[in-house]
Amino acid sequence: MPSPQLLVLFGSQTGTAQDVSERLGREARRRRLGCRVQALDSYPVVNLINEPLVIFVCATTGQGDPPDNMKNFWGFIFRKNLPSTALCQMDFAVLGLGDSSYAKFNFVAKKLHRRLLQLGGSALLPVCLGDDQHELGPDAAVDPWLRDLWDRVLGLYPPPPGLAEIPPGVPLPSKFTLLFLQEAPSTGSEGQRVAHPGSQEPPSESKPFLAPMISNQRVTGPSHFQDVRLIEFDILGSGISFAAGDVVLIQPSNSAAHVQRFCQVLGLDPDQLFMLQPREPDVSSPTRLPQPCSMRHLVSHYLDIASVPRRSFFELLACLSLHELEREKLLEFSSAQGQEELFEYCNRPRRTILEVLCDFPHTAAAIPPDYLLDLIPAIRPRAFSIASSLLILVAVVQFQTRLKEPRRGLCSSWLASLDPGQGPVRVPLWVRPGSLAFPETPDTPVIMVGPGTGVAPFRAAIQERVAQGQTGNFLFFGCRWRDQDFYWESEWQELEKRDCLTLIPAFSREQEQKVYVQHRLRELGSLVWELLDHQGAYFYLAGNAKSMPADVSEALMSIFQEEGGLCSPDAAAYLARLQQTRRFQTETWA
Repeated sequence: MPSPQLLVLFGSQTGTAQDVSERLGREARRRRLGCRVQALDSYPVVNLINEPLVIFVCATTGQGDPPDNMKNFWGFIFRKNLPSTALCQMDFAVLGLGDSSYAKFNFVAKKLHRRLLQLGGSALLPVCLGDDQHELGPDAAVDPWLRDLWDRVLGLYPPPPGLAEIPPGVPLPSKFTLLFLQEAPSTGSEGQRVAHPGSQEPPSESKPFLAPMISNQRVTGPSHFQDVRLIEFDILGSGISFAAGDVVLIQPSNSAAHVQRFCQVLGLDPDQLFMLQPREPDVSSPTRLPQPCSMRHLVSHYLDIASVPRRSFFELLACLSLHELEREKLLEFSSAQGQEELFEYCNRPRRTILEVLCDFPHTAAAIPPDYLLDLIPAIRPRAFSIASSLLILVAVVQFQTRLKEPRRGLCSSWLASLDPGQGPVRVPLWVRPGSLAFPETPDTPVIMVGPGTGVAPFRAAIQERVAQGQTGNFLFFGCRWRDQDFYWESEWQELEKRDCLTLIPAFSREQEQKVYVQHRLRELGSLVWELLDHQGAYFYLAGNAKSMPADVSEALMSIFQEEGGLCSPDAAAYLARLQQTRRFQTETWA
């Protein structure tokens, strides 16, 4: 490959932006272009002034926020003292990934595009607005945009004479080679890189703390439809510190049964040791993998075989397939025309990578081990709100699709399976700041809306506020049944008796008409308006991102109109002002 010319920088929360960025890297290599792909916060941003050609791939999270792995970059690029000619030598393009059901659809990509223009950059194309809500997902916008992008890029950087494009059916070289060892080395031992008690640096993704699990108890009633766990960890000596609103990140593992099945289908020996060696000088081995590493460790702790595969998985699998019928089907799934069929086969029933490999056994058995890390993404850490000390509330994800085997959440099912009563259990974790920040002024009231497990961050906040003598705490909590899923009922009642908390519960199934938190907000509209408009209260919302945040925002809009006498545009402007001044904050999850 020639020296790197194209730089792809991504900000990714769930992995989609990273997947698209890696696709850009592959397409560049097929066109004989040198290309580096990096997370925005791992790139030294001051070097941007020397980059001739950069593609930014950014997701938008929450209420128009940048993903965690681009927050440092975001702060730097919006510094007021940057000159308007800082990026005058740069050609750039911005590809956004968002969800049009949210008010701030692709806000990060749009804002970044404008900022790069302000700093003197030249846009190759208008910003791409990928949309999760489209029936074909973001690819509906990304595919045509990429075709236009390569036309522009190849006009600027034509391939060297005599070097033809590498055709789509030919696999590119793998990122790594696996050097198999005949016997275990005499020194060193396999294990995760972890932060040890007394370590100077706080635990992080590259060095998590192996926290002992103290307890793992079910807190929903035996007849309740969902298994929700209250799990406590011991973090003594870890160097971990946190405040109300922070989140703990947990690195889960695959089940032993899935690991065994994967190794069988691919014909791998779980005990085989190998050294991982990058092919390119600017590629480093994943810090989470020990050297040497066993195949069992790689599959158990690193490869996300329980995830739903993306289109790029089928593209590479088709390249590697030697079986004519299976290859034909894989090529169809990876083509632009085959996306509806792929959605029906894979996305709608939530079919996993392991299940797909079982459906294509001849192809799976012939996968060269060198390609495992190109083919299968890494297991991503899962974030949970901290309820207090190091206590988390986990709803175990399980649901049925048309597939015989129930779909299970990797992390929640793995955590639920761990039993500290049967022997010591350690879980790799670390903490990062959450998106909720509580007021420091002692007399500012707070309104907290936390249905279901969304109440977890508010328990920590209420405990902290009560300890500081702050009594203006108003909690709207929603669940189905008082006797089945009313988390921390006795604790809330005790705080009410002490006049430290006003609790407004909504039990959705205890009457003919379902009652949710938004109905309780409307019923107490005059109190909500008094607190927000006259007492300067802060408003917090945590829980499922599906429809609840929109329903709560709608309830607030009607309160502003009915209690505050505002017209609809003024009510919308009032809500926007609350968001801009951080008096309306949300933490939601899919």
